[in-house]
Amino acid sequence: MAGLSSDGVGARNRRPSLRDRLGGNRPLVGMQCFSASPVLVECMGEAGFDFTVLDMEHCPTQLETVAHLMRAADAQGMACLVRVPDLDAPLIGRTLDLGAQGIVLPHATVERARAAVRAARYAPQGERGACPVVRSAGWLPADWDAHAARSARETLVVPLVEDEAGVAQIDDIFALDGIDIVFLGPFDLAIAMGLGAADFRHPRLADVLDTVVSAARRHGKHVMSTVGATIDEAYAESLRERGVRLLSFSADVAVFMAACRRIARLGQSQESS
Repeated sequence: MAGLSSDGVGARNRRPSLRDRLGGNRPLVGMQCFSASPVLVECMGEAGFDFTVLDMEHCPTQLETVAHLMRAADAQGMACLVRVPDLDAPLIGRTLDLGAQGIVLPHATVERARAAVRAARYAPQGERGACPVVRSAGWLPADWDAHAARSARETLVVPLVEDEAGVAQIDDIFALDGIDIVFLGPFDLAIAMGLGAADFRHPRLADVLDTVVSAARRHGKHVMSTVGATIDEAYAESLRERGVRLLSFSADVAVFMAACRRIARLGQSQESS
């Protein structure tokens, strides 16, 4: 039938998933979306980003807006993950029904990560509610079993490790079936460790990064982390060399604010000269 792919999904643009891209060797680049702007999501994809993380934890973004942001990403062939505000199985299911390729779970521990995997998978592997009339299934798939198999294969659950409890359990988190990426959050982790707004150049955070990367390598999995809003290319390259596979360049609002401040300083320097 015209417009349907072999798995029954309609004409929505489907390029290689983020999981597929993990099979290569190059670093994967993305950015968090705090603005809830489809225009900025479209710009990320047009620039060649591999992924965006739509934020629902710290931002007032609601599900209807998330759907529009996903459409903008789909139009550019860019993967969308959603950072949910908490371990909320119905919200995780609804987010995935909209077409997210995965979720990011804040304040991850092994038990929270295990529960998130269950919430993200259909029975019998999990507890996700099954409905064919959803965006991720093409609104009515010709073959539900093919859709369910594709969902099981491509859906990512990404624990966000941002406190010492998560670091202490990092081997157990990576060992979980259904966990292929851990997002190591330096800002929250630094605050939790009493280090202020430090990054991985701080010796104690550097040790944590080495611990997490070593665990990822033992389990054949991957580490994501944040570079920062100032687009420090040397710092980004250092993280890549140390084993960070997915580089998140902060949030769109932070990048915009940093650029605005540079422009404002230029104007102020001209005024004082």
